[in-house]
Amino acid sequence: MANSSTFTEEEKAAMKEAAAERRTAAKRGSGSKKAEADLADCLAKIEAMDDNDRAIGETLHRVVTTHAPDLAPKTWYGMPAYANADGKVVVFYKCAGKFKMRYAELGFQEWANLDDGDMWPTVFAVTTMTPAVEKKLTELVKRAVR
Repeated sequence: MANSSTFTEEEKAAMKEAAAERRTAAKRGSGSKKAEADLADCLAKIEAMDDNDRAIGETLHRVVTTHAPDLAPKTWYGMPAYANADGKVVVFYKCAGKFKMRYAELGFQEWANLDDGDMWPTVFAVTTMTPAVEKKLTELVKRAVR
């Protein structure tokens, strides 16, 4: 049995992907070529997912690019993410298959405008993309960037 303080193989792989993403970003610089390459990376990650994870990822991508077009697609720890003009991740997706979890996670970083009193949710478990889930996701994304 693994020590609970050690990282899983999936977590280690995600950290390696994050380091590789930083190296790649430094080489890409900025501008439209970087944005195109970041988008291609994001879409490739979504395409490589299993059917259920891919459906969630495709819907998230559509919702963000439609309702928060100022957020830039990229990868973050090897997963699809969307960053503000300062390069800070606002919305991210953690698919279930990559981490062998029973649900995917749609999350919002501190740059999202979701504040609601002294406590509010920032990560949501998603098992299946349904019209109701898409509606809630759309509301959250719109609120996150207002």
